[in-house]
Amino acid sequence: MIARRSILLSCTALLAGCDLVPEYLRPTTAAVPATFKEEPGWRVAAPADDIARGEWWRLFEDPILDDLQQRVIVSNQTLAAAKAAYDQARALVREQRAAYLPTVSLSAGGSMTENPSTTSTSRTTTTTTRSSGPYTVSYNATLGATWEPDLWGRIGATASQAGALAEASRADLLAATLSAQGELALNYVQLRGLEAQKAIYADTIAAYERALTIVQNRYNAGTAQRSDVLQAETALYNARANASDLDRQRAQLEHAIAVLAGENPSTFSLHPAVSEPVLPAIPSILPGELLQRRPDVAAAERRVAAANANIGIQRAAYFPVIDLTGDITSSAQRFGRLFEAASTLWSLGASGAVTLLDFGATAARVEQARAAYAQTVANYRGAVLVAFQQTEDQLAAIRVLANVAEFRVAAARAANQAEAIARNQYLAGQIGYADVIVVQTTALSARLAEAQSITDRQSAAVSLIQAIGGHWRDEALQTAP
Repeated sequence: MIARRSILLSCTALLAGCDLVPEYLRPTTAAVPATFKEEPGWRVAAPADDIARGEWWRLFEDPILDDLQQRVIVSNQTLAAAKAAYDQARALVREQRAAYLPTVSLSAGGSMTENPSTTSTSRTTTTTTRSSGPYTVSYNATLGATWEPDLWGRIGATASQAGALAEASRADLLAATLSAQGELALNYVQLRGLEAQKAIYADTIAAYERALTIVQNRYNAGTAQRSDVLQAETALYNARANASDLDRQRAQLEHAIAVLAGENPSTFSLHPAVSEPVLPAIPSILPGELLQRRPDVAAAERRVAAANANIGIQRAAYFPVIDLTGDITSSAQRFGRLFEAASTLWSLGASGAVTLLDFGATAARVEQARAAYAQTVANYRGAVLVAFQQTEDQLAAIRVLANVAEFRVAAARAANQAEAIARNQYLAGQIGYADVIVVQTTALSARLAEAQSITDRQSAAVSLIQAIGGHWRDEALQTAP
């Protein structure tokens, strides 16, 4: 008997160490280059060390933008939904880990039964009763426990899967936060860019009004043609129309910013900017760090780990499920004697169940889990490639837009000079007003393009910050919501 008991305990200990989950290794990706293609000289740096970790929008030195970004964290409804999903995932982890421990239950009851005779008493094997007039009163209480030992690692694999999914949900929250804040920043810099263009139109309209007055006076004096007046009016009205359309575009961006900040667009408004736009210096990273900083890449990798754990969960279905149970039951005719030893019974038991024939259903579920794992691996590798693509795109954009901005400034300067010369030539009678209109139109386009180049560079900076994960120090991930 002792030998058989030792063998049984040894087998149980051996089975308890059985783990059907394949060893998890982070999926390999394409070789990570030493530098980025579009910026070979880009290296690790720590700019703006005085700025709080992760608050990348402070690089734009705009207090209004700072305030709006804080509202996104607090009031954005998309982030609120992502936060709720993360809370659900964390609660599920706690639920799955509770399966390691026994489930304990308590039940109690009392009954009053009518007796056929007021002087009779009865006793059964489980309940002692006493007669009280025409009724019999009895009390009982049962304390029970059930525990499933994790012999095949199914409970551990389930908890690991829930933990990995919770980590993925947290990364999803970080990605949603970065996306909402990035979208708000893009809308904000575009709105301020429209205001800059509106200021250009205001100056242009004032100049066109003066030009129309001059042409009208020359026409009244008989030194200009009626067509000159009509051309001057056309240029003025077109400028006013284009300026009014900028108001429409600004209103739409303002409404979008309100929603991102969790505000009602009907009661939200932004005052015109009073400061010059700032082009931030973007922090630098090495290509290899991109895989650690992007929350969407981290989420994809955690889902691979969860899918790997699911393989072990499905493989455990090949083996029996064993439950250990224990009960303590007490019954008495008086409530005060309910927990006395004389009225207490206990029992211990074990049960097991195994599927003998399911016509390949378990094997199909295991195969399905393996295919799901392969799918998550492909998704992870795809997320890595997209991360590099987006980073390279924005690095190229920033490099090229810097050159574009330089040329736009030179073009606007030359166009303004040409406009002034053409105006003087017209007043001197050297050219017709049609020639002036052509030069005016070119100059206006050049000034608008110069203003747009600043907005494009700011937008590219925001997009690059999103592409590299939004943070330039790993500690930022620890302080994210």
